[in-house]
Amino acid sequence: MERIINRETNKTVIVPLDHGLTVGPIKGIDCNMGEMVNKIALGGANAVLGHVGIPLHAHRGYGPDIGLILHLSGSTSLSPDANYKVLINTVLEAVKFGSDGVSLHINIGTKSDPEMLENLGMVARECREYGMPLIAMMYPRGQNIKDEYDVGVVKIVARVAAELGADLVKTNWPGDPDSFKQVVDGCMVPVIIAGGEKKGIKGILEITKESVDVGGAGVAYGRNVFQAENPTSVVKALCLIVHKNYDVDEAIKESGL
Repeated sequence: MERIINRETNKTVIVPLDHGLTVGPIKGIDCNMGEMVNKIALGGANAVLGHVGIPLHAHRGYGPDIGLILHLSGSTSLSPDANYKVLINTVLEAVKFGSDGVSLHINIGTKSDPEMLENLGMVARECREYGMPLIAMMYPRGQNIKDEYDVGVVKIVARVAAELGADLVKTNWPGDPDSFKQVVDGCMVPVIIAGGEKKGIKGILEITKESVDVGGAGVAYGRNVFQAENPTSVVKALCLIVHKNYDVDEAIKESGL
């Protein structure tokens, strides 16, 4: 876990790069993946997260070390049910790659969530057997969900992950600090927030600050980092807020944004 969560702050900055499976070669990850991982590492991120394409093809130059989280589930935007995430890899394969952790994406509220919950329980058991940290990406999403950012449903999906054995939970920001504090307080393991659709840099930094101030354990931002004009500076600003408790304006100035 020390390769993923800073042992001094008990927080983390993770950059997911798993989007290529879902939506293909979008801006930022449409060419040399190794270059993007280098930029993220230079900013000081704790880990990158993605499919086997990262260890197979995102070859990095020498520079700052960075953790690797292997994503074990997925679907594509071309699927008739893109919310149904199937298992596409194993914990044992992650061990063979030398991964520092594994992750699963689970959508709760869709007709296929029973199968996804079954997979989460199975993977959690395998992770305990191999001593592999498990990050659960938990989203209230599907036919039974009216608002996936409503604190009532966000609290449920975060707790589900903890109950089934996840070591770290990634979920939606419910919109305000008081609501997110309810999510954190109702979950037995650290909770980090997802970035979602691309937002303005200052806005995402403000949300980051609000989340850690009420007990959040950090962030896992993808497009808001790898599609930024300067991904390294964005990661630096995030790390200053998450690990150094900087104010947003201070982080912007110090990081050169």
